[in-house]
Amino acid sequence: MWSHHGVTATRSILGSSRQLGGTTVTLLRPGRIIPWCPTSIRLMASSSFSQDDLVVSILGPPNAGKSTLFNRLMCKEANRSYRLSIDKKSRGARNKSSTLSRRGSGGIEAIVSATPGTTRDRRECVGRIGGATFRLIDTAGVDGERIGHLTTGNRNTLEKSMMQQTLEAARVSDLVFLMLDARMGVTPDWHETARWLRTAATKHKLANVVVLANKLEGDNWTSSPVILQHLEEAARVGFGEPIPISAIHGDGLADVAVVVLNLAEERRQSFQLSHAGIITDDVIAAPQKDNDEDGEKQLQLAILGRQNVGKSTLVNALLKQERVIAGPMPGLTRDAISIDWTWKGRPVQLVDTAGIRKRLRPNDVHSKESTDIEEMAVRDAMRAMKVADVAVLVLDAEAGMLQKQELAIASAVVKEGRALVIAANKMDLLLDYGSDPTTRYTREEYAANVKEQVEVRFPMLRNTPVVAMSSLTGHCVQDLMPVVFEARDRWARIISTGILNRWLAEVVDAQAPPTFNGRTRVKIKYIMQTKGRPPTFLLFCNVPELPVSYLRYLTRNFQDTFQMYGMEVRFAIKKSATSNPYETKKKTKSSRGAGLGGRDARKKRIIQQLKTTGTVLKKGQRNRKPSNRNH
Repeated sequence: MWSHHGVTATRSILGSSRQLGGTTVTLLRPGRIIPWCPTSIRLMASSSFSQDDLVVSILGPPNAGKSTLFNRLMCKEANRSYRLSIDKKSRGARNKSSTLSRRGSGGIEAIVSATPGTTRDRRECVGRIGGATFRLIDTAGVDGERIGHLTTGNRNTLEKSMMQQTLEAARVSDLVFLMLDARMGVTPDWHETARWLRTAATKHKLANVVVLANKLEGDNWTSSPVILQHLEEAARVGFGEPIPISAIHGDGLADVAVVVLNLAEERRQSFQLSHAGIITDDVIAAPQKDNDEDGEKQLQLAILGRQNVGKSTLVNALLKQERVIAGPMPGLTRDAISIDWTWKGRPVQLVDTAGIRKRLRPNDVHSKESTDIEEMAVRDAMRAMKVADVAVLVLDAEAGMLQKQELAIASAVVKEGRALVIAANKMDLLLDYGSDPTTRYTREEYAANVKEQVEVRFPMLRNTPVVAMSSLTGHCVQDLMPVVFEARDRWARIISTGILNRWLAEVVDAQAPPTFNGRTRVKIKYIMQTKGRPPTFLLFCNVPELPVSYLRYLTRNFQDTFQMYGMEVRFAIKKSATSNPYETKKKTKSSRGAGLGGRDARKKRIIQQLKTTGTVLKKGQRNRKPSNRNH
């Protein structure tokens, strides 16, 4: 037990132990490094999770440091698919006085803010501490008021949806970290949270619960009677002695690593060594093969759009479960939620993003902190778009026409080189299948109208795939994924050089390129594809550049021929060498003795010698000047 009456406390008492799932866990002294020993295990990090993975969730009241600990435990290498060089520039350009932070380098980290209730959805990633990797879940804050919403009959409340997500995270977890703000102590909300968690653990047979006393930096707190009393009160709850940590500075995480490693060792013994993904030091781990070798590569799919157009509802309709929070209130989604999913045996990483809207005006009703949270959410959405294979732009049928912001999102997708698919949502509000032919409005007409608007306002995106659907009713949602996979296949297609040059010959014969600078005849000699994803091609010409109008002509004809719609086709120009590389170079004539010792120079010296002495020196004889010494 913790004591503050005449006892000098340390961060963790050596030899103190707790029972964790039948395993005795011994805590370490502060600063001790966990050695890599045969008793510790590693769980292979992977972008997709299996049922045998160790699952750890973080629960607690609002503003207790859950997202900060989530960012601290995130394995940056396992989540490296989201690491972009632009992040460093954006972090450096951000004002240091901002209330938000993205600590760590790499990975899409959870939004951290001093505003309570910033996190809403449950967020998953690959976590790592000590020698173990595991599945880590961040959850929304829990308090007494939100717990009461679980028993209410209203199903559309935001608080109830957040609590359902938190309860689901605790239900699937093997270990639950219950966060405590040690400076505030055991508040009524935290006590109610602990009681709810104990009841849920008994009812739903939840996992082990460990209390983490956060915001205890350094060792100054060991001499504070108030903090020691808070730790004693937390120990009386029934989850054992709390582990003092500092999530923002990483203090005390050695004790947390011991808990995770012991639980992982227990799982290894129960699941046996033959389970995939669990190895010991005595076993050499086979290197992970790329998905291209074992099977189809995982599709990276990002759902983008303005606020309140039905992105989260579409995600739930695709997954056929309430995975993310959805509702009529704009701006519900904040973090970019990545979900591993399998569609008809094909792996997909589905990312639900926050709504993107115009920059807030200075006289907006939202506070400065809300503006910062929204900016961070939009940055997450754009980052998810940059690493996606296909981006689905969700439109709202109620708007009637394409909005300027939607065109800006489509332009950003194309310029980034991603494939674009348009989901025309909420078609149930417009369709009319009545008997009167004058008022009938079908799904095909709705999709055709959207295509027409896109082509008129963005000609490069003509014939972009458009799927009319209603994510709320689920009508035609199943038609989206086949179109998405077709777009990915076209986006990653590699075309042979022979086919490309035959196409080029036909296009040039139909319309020859204009002259360069009004006098040079342009000759396009050769074309080859340098890469896919996005499709990029190199044109060999006798000029350094082609007119923009002719490049548009080539792009339009190429899209029609190879069905490369909804993506940018990139053409690069390379000027060919003007000289014949097989022509032998002629030898340059010598200067015929222009320098010292040349033939012309020797003639000049002979003539000068004849004029002065009247004789010619023999070959090898030096011209010495007469001596002036007296004999």
